[in-house]
Amino acid sequence: MSPIILFSFVIGYFILLLLVAWFTSRNANNESFFIGNRNSNWMLVAFGMIGTSLSGVTFVSVPGAVGDITDKGFKGFAYMQVAIGYLIGYAVIAFVLLPLYYRLNLTSIYNYLLQRFGKVAYKTGALFFIISRTVGATARLYLVINILQFFILDRLGVPFVITAAVILLMILLYTFEGGVKTIVYTDTLQTTLMISGLIICIAYILNNLNLSTGEALTQLSSKGYLNIFNTDINSKGFFAKQIIGGAFITISMTGLDQEMMQKNISVKRLGDSQKNVITLAIILVSVLFLFLFLGGLLYLYGNANGAFYQDVVVNGKTVKHFLLDNNNVIGDKAFPSIVLNYFPPAVGIMFIIALISALFPSADGALTALTSSFCIDIIGFKERNDLNEKQKKRLRLIVHLSFTIIFLICIMVFKVLNDNSIIDKILDLAGYTYGPLLGLFAFGIFTKKQLPNTLIVTVVCLIAPVLSYIISMNARNWFNGYQIGIELLIINGLITFAGLWAISAPKPFVERA
Repeated sequence: MSPIILFSFVIGYFILLLLVAWFTSRNANNESFFIGNRNSNWMLVAFGMIGTSLSGVTFVSVPGAVGDITDKGFKGFAYMQVAIGYLIGYAVIAFVLLPLYYRLNLTSIYNYLLQRFGKVAYKTGALFFIISRTVGATARLYLVINILQFFILDRLGVPFVITAAVILLMILLYTFEGGVKTIVYTDTLQTTLMISGLIICIAYILNNLNLSTGEALTQLSSKGYLNIFNTDINSKGFFAKQIIGGAFITISMTGLDQEMMQKNISVKRLGDSQKNVITLAIILVSVLFLFLFLGGLLYLYGNANGAFYQDVVVNGKTVKHFLLDNNNVIGDKAFPSIVLNYFPPAVGIMFIIALISALFPSADGALTALTSSFCIDIIGFKERNDLNEKQKKRLRLIVHLSFTIIFLICIMVFKVLNDNSIIDKILDLAGYTYGPLLGLFAFGIFTKKQLPNTLIVTVVCLIAPVLSYIISMNARNWFNGYQIGIELLIINGLITFAGLWAISAPKPFVERA
């Protein structure tokens, strides 16, 4: 398919987003940008958050990973173990965290740490969110931009750095004014298009292979692609670790994440916000199953068209690649390779639109939330009586632009690292960066102890990821072959919790002059 045709659809899609942004950002102010004037429709928020929760990583990595070969066979539907944990995590968010946030009438959820422990814990929590969301969002962005570059922009002779800069500029333009007020609507549009692309690709493969859904599942099972539960206790993918880890990933990456909760607390009533979270959980897990089903169908399609596994030496290590007409179609490139090279042009165009729709929600919300957190938590917008509304808006726009530049730098770092299968790396990074947030909030919610309002709190939160890394790297030798996987987040949180307990006092510290 002509890259010019594909690129023209990308541009047309962006123009549509700009129109939505123009319409929704009229008369927007700082409150509109930060929390949508607390007037967002809960149904729109719930549906739009599916796109934010899934992102482009889910769109390409989850289907591609189905055919990955492990020591126990195909990875298959093992990601459903994590998805089961998501349901538990969203229940905790709905019935534990949201009531807390609404009771305190928070604009930034890290203001809870200010009220509970003081300014240092508050700034520390906000700092770890900024680090976590910057790393996670740019990793997701890199993956999708890299795919667009490989299949479209390289053929047009456009350098990767220009592609990344232009896409970030697009996102900057349609979030510049409206913030949350705008992205509630753009995320809804993008989620609709992403799920539509998913369903169209599934329907095409089923029709092409002349299979019903039931017949497809039977074939997937017979070929070993339908495996869900890993019962090897020493494996990183052991089902209990995956389910518990999935729950804590959701609590941390959604419930303790300003980007995700910013949209939830933009809903006027707590009850509606809770309905939003539960609805999101049910739909999200269902959509994840569809992505895994699509992944299995992609490999069935490859098998039916002569694809085969071949040993390939990469960086001195032998790995198995799934080859179709000498094209490597395993991992993150499996979905785009098959769709853009072997499917009809109309399906390929819908795939590109769906991919872009998966890209933007994970970036626009991150830029908005990082801007909000930096302005409110670090600069202290609420306390800055020396700035009028116009000056605050100008400062907010500068921060927004600055984070866009930081995003570009981080994307180029990921390009240098050049990792072709990134979803596991994102979960690993989340374990290190969200662990201190998990420990801080858990300490505040489950104990009545107080923390000193000094930098010792920050030091504890910085030491915990370092200790977690040391344990993770040596676990196989120290614990008789046991490998640490998704539970790294829990270990990190527990180390943080223990460190905070060690420096805590049963009653408030007396501030010294």
